[in-house]
Amino acid sequence: MPVIRNLGRAASQLLQSSGCGCGVSLVPVRAIGVSPRQVASDASFHSVTFSESDHPRVLITGGLGQLGVGLAKLLRKRFGKNNVILSDIRKPPDNVFYSGPFIFADILDYKNLREIVVNNRITWLFHYSALLSAVGEANVPLARAVNITGLHNVLDIAAEHNLRLFVPSTIGAFGPTSPRDPTPDLCIQRPRTIYGVSKVHAELMGEYYHYRYGLDFRCLRYPGIISADSQPGGGTTDYAVQIFHDAIKTGKFKCYLRPDTRLPMMYLDDCLKATLEVMEAPAEALTMRTYNISAMSFTPEELAQEVQKYVPELQMTYNVDQVRQAIADSWPMNFDDSNARRDWGWKHDYDLPELVTTMFSYLGSDSRIAQAN
Repeated sequence: MPVIRNLGRAASQLLQSSGCGCGVSLVPVRAIGVSPRQVASDASFHSVTFSESDHPRVLITGGLGQLGVGLAKLLRKRFGKNNVILSDIRKPPDNVFYSGPFIFADILDYKNLREIVVNNRITWLFHYSALLSAVGEANVPLARAVNITGLHNVLDIAAEHNLRLFVPSTIGAFGPTSPRDPTPDLCIQRPRTIYGVSKVHAELMGEYYHYRYGLDFRCLRYPGIISADSQPGGGTTDYAVQIFHDAIKTGKFKCYLRPDTRLPMMYLDDCLKATLEVMEAPAEALTMRTYNISAMSFTPEELAQEVQKYVPELQMTYNVDQVRQAIADSWPMNFDDSNARRDWGWKHDYDLPELVTTMFSYLGSDSRIAQAN
């Protein structure tokens, strides 16, 4: 018990500082049988009445991270405000809280998570709670608990209640022995981070639950995601977000990766579009449960050259972080996403020039940008 209490205190302190949107609590005992979990015959829940609709009832876990708020906004436009519930263990800002339903949900509290699904008649679940690569390496026990044990809770609940489940994977699911240029959907995966290991685990467990229990599991391997309305959250590709903020504020940026480090990237809107498209795709169109998706691939040096078109005086320096550089060197340089393009018609909208233009259109009210334009 002292060990559990200490882990809980450490988790609380880290989550308050990292903003990863995940939580830690005592993990309930599992009971695997004919269904993923045995349910007591006398189990009772408070019932809530909602208007009937053809739209899915959606729950997003880890919703205050980089992707959750944007996904909720997109889904509410499509399915209706009250059909999409955002959840996290952190207090939401006012603009998020008042934009639609929000609920506290700790993915390590199986009973509470299951009650949320039952009470709100959830039919789709987007599971975004996870510790990212650099944060995970700083606290492996916490990353193991959140990224793996939390996943098990979500898989069991999704299988028990016949949900359509989306779990994102990542370029981090590959390792130094994987083909890097390009990286196909199916190849050797031997990641060397707890984040990557947990994502390979999620891919395989989701596929297993699909074939063993009939779970409608869907997964995309995201490249590095870039957005204007979120701060970096501890990922190795976050330099590609920070450079815009620093260019506007100071005209200087110190990059923690080598200038020639090529990684696949994607603008947030493309990422959200792909996520909705794969969830809406007919089951018979999907030839696999996990797909690569790609939009562009660039190096810090190439990104800086595009940024300097808007901020000509940008001073780019390099102070290589050996941990993050080693992670990046084990990841794909380019994704082969031909299966996604063939099976469900994936097509990206943003390449590097459009990405930079869009980022500055959101962030660039500074006089430095106005003068450059």
